[in-house]
Amino acid sequence: MNRTATDTALMLRCSGRPVGRYVIHPPAAPRLAPRPYLHPVRTFGGLPVTEFAPADHPHHLGVSVAVPDAAGRNFWGGRTYVRGQGPTELDNHGEQRHLEFKLRDPDGFVEEVGWLDGEHELLRERRTVAVTPLSTSAWALDFTFSLTNPADAEISIGSPATNGRPGAAYGGFFWRAPKETRAPGVFTADADGEAAVHGSAADWLALAGPGWTLVFAGATPETRRDPWFVRTAEYPGVGSSLAHTRRLPIGPGETVVRRIVTVVCDGSPGRAECAGLVRKAVAA
Repeated sequence: MNRTATDTALMLRCSGRPVGRYVIHPPAAPRLAPRPYLHPVRTFGGLPVTEFAPADHPHHLGVSVAVPDAAGRNFWGGRTYVRGQGPTELDNHGEQRHLEFKLRDPDGFVEEVGWLDGEHELLRERRTVAVTPLSTSAWALDFTFSLTNPADAEISIGSPATNGRPGAAYGGFFWRAPKETRAPGVFTADADGEAAVHGSAADWLALAGPGWTLVFAGATPETRRDPWFVRTAEYPGVGSSLAHTRRLPIGPGETVVRRIVTVVCDGSPGRAECAGLVRKAVAA
């Protein structure tokens, strides 16, 4: 059955202004690990702050939950890091399939997503997304995902880092920002630059491009313990690492919950303003 435009995507609005397009049913494409995603996301001033399928990493899809190793299945896209072999082309891509909306409003939604290996469901996700105005130049994207293991045996989530590639603990919430002529700046409350902030467990982390700033914060104790995965020189991207130094086990019937709040700003707020916006966004 052919889907209409309203069946395949929805527009999120904050204070009546369109700020993000959520693609519910992405088109099938090789090596992309199909999954729902947000793109484009924009500041109140209209600046785009996401990138979709860039040439350097075609499997980066705006804002999504992407995991390179869930029980051996690749829900990230591209090659899989194999211990002793390195990045390897494998026929192991999974799919995140939209199942239903429990709630759907202009400023957010609650969605059920199946993480599938073929037609077998490895994980069931409940995804809650909401947008909130913070000021005339800033709004917040509140993104919570809960992963439940429906099976009667433990499964685990890994990363290239846990599979033998140091410094590559990507997997979880991931935001691909636009690649521009100059790499964006990145800072936390007490550190500057990719080398200093990558792998840290800072309360918040800011990525600053020309005319825009994104401030990421873990909004639960469990999320705040996840170190940040950060890239700026090779490409601009920020994520929260589910499997930094060891695999994350999920027992039968157990649920893992993470909540990331991202402040989307026009301009270049300083550290004090970033911290204040994060406090306001997390409390909203």
